[in-house]
Amino acid sequence: MRALYLAVDGGNSKTDIILGTPKGDVLGFVRGPTTSPHNIGLPAAITVLGELITAVRTTAGLPADVPIDVAAYYLAGADLPIEVAQLHAAITARDWSRHTIVDNDCFAMLRAGTSLPDAVAVVCGAGTNCVGRAADGRTSRFVALGPISGDWGGGHDLADYTLRLAARGEDGRGAPTELSRLVAAHFGLATVEAVSIALHFQEINPLRVQELTPLLFAAATAGDEVALSLVRRQADEILAQHRVAAGRLGLLASPHALVLGGGVLHARHDVLHDLVVAGAVAQAPAVTISVLDVPPAVGAALLAMDALGPASTSAEARLRGALHGTAPVTSTSG
Repeated sequence: MRALYLAVDGGNSKTDIILGTPKGDVLGFVRGPTTSPHNIGLPAAITVLGELITAVRTTAGLPADVPIDVAAYYLAGADLPIEVAQLHAAITARDWSRHTIVDNDCFAMLRAGTSLPDAVAVVCGAGTNCVGRAADGRTSRFVALGPISGDWGGGHDLADYTLRLAARGEDGRGAPTELSRLVAAHFGLATVEAVSIALHFQEINPLRVQELTPLLFAAATAGDEVALSLVRRQADEILAQHRVAAGRLGLLASPHALVLGGGVLHARHDVLHDLVVAGAVAQAPAVTISVLDVPPAVGAALLAMDALGPASTSAEARLRGALHGTAPVTSTSG
């Protein structure tokens, strides 16, 4: 009987699940809502995972009595050892596979970005996080609990600060900035003050503030100094994470990979990307930098395949080829 694996990449906004074989065959690829316990709680996360596992088995035409050998779950919200342990216990209790692996979703992104044993991954999406690994098995990670653990950056923080800088630039508390005009125009109002009042009375949905991040990068590209200062701060935060993670593992002076992922970094905004690349090379001259170009779920799948026996070069290439540009089946589970 052929061996089977289940691979889960569960982010803050979506969850991708792959069912496949160690040879690199993809039997099913399904997408559903978040399974982060931080967002929906542990019981709900387990419920959604169960529904998505049923969906991917159905997509693959896998009978209910056919076992899965290894299931690897890489989830946002698996930040602390106790959280990983709680997730592992709750998942294994459902008996979805013979062997279960649970860890943070950043490790899936890291494996998706490189097969090098010495590597660091920085994700900058809605928020930021960073993990690293060394060839001897050591890992580096951050507590990653948001502002209470010192975290800053990502699309949400950038959007919030874009609005703040636009307001201060308009009323004189801050330096004049093109952001003031761009933010007011984005919401179809005459001033940022009017935008602030509309947000206060919820005449504008507060969630729409998240739409402002592209305006920041547009202004920075055009040379607006206020926008540039915020983008530089984001670059400094990304570089600090790389410096600390690589330093903990003794990699700053050694060849290693730096994988950049998440929506903000994947967009390759010229100013931010150039600052990050130049800064990373300055602090680690032997680093090789790449931007993730496949779904992080590919990394979860490769880690599951590795657990069944190190994935061969041909199997890894087959998996990557199978999922390159392939859209998952969207599940309404959860």
